[in-house]
Amino acid sequence: MDMLWLALAGFILLAYTLEAISGFGSIVIALSLGALLLPIDQLLPVLVPLNICMTGYLTWRHRYMIDRRLLLGMILPGMLLGTLIGYALLPWLDAALAKRLFGALVLWFAARELWRLRHAAAEPPRPLWLGRLLSLGAGISHGLFASGGPLLVFALAGSQLDKARLRATLVTVWFTLNSLLTLAFLLDGRLLPALPQVASYAPLLLIGIWLGERLHRRFNEQHFRIAIYGLLLATGVLLLAG
Repeated sequence: MDMLWLALAGFILLAYTLEAISGFGSIVIALSLGALLLPIDQLLPVLVPLNICMTGYLTWRHRYMIDRRLLLGMILPGMLLGTLIGYALLPWLDAALAKRLFGALVLWFAARELWRLRHAAAEPPRPLWLGRLLSLGAGISHGLFASGGPLLVFALAGSQLDKARLRATLVTVWFTLNSLLTLAFLLDGRLLPALPQVASYAPLLLIGIWLGERLHRRFNEQHFRIAIYGLLLATGVLLLAG
């Protein structure tokens, strides 16, 4: 078991290095790889508190670029409700089924992003009702797996926000929802036993950011994203295969 948690340390370092290079979601990568070795319900109380350290810093740093109308009017209402629903459903999910559902989500997301990169296809804006429905679904996914990003990015495809404002708004979403999940883990008793691991992994965030910033200029971003999505595609297949 110690070797499994040591392997998770490597996955966390990889995930935060990749996020620093490309801006890609660290929890999706760390949870996808970690779920090959450990149950999702054991990983979440470790990965979610780690994530709020980075997202809290980025939310404060870019607070003036947050689109509050989009955040409060469309994203957060549905995602907060969905996160509560997903959190309530997680104890009722069989561990093997949860792993396969997450694998299907990762596989869909990676395949979709690879297709978009290959075809450079622009997507039309979503109708408001569909955006809110997808935000609810993203919240349920976040409550189950702390990974609502794939569905939320799909919901916001075609939005008129520039990349900087969209990034600042999304980071605020993850900070808000992961803070809520961390509080839930505290109340249900799962956070305190995980705190020693959270503390031991925390320095990896700083190392990952430092490495990512040093490597950022040495890679072609599109090629790097193809490699990341290819890794997630293979991981999704392995998760589905059990």
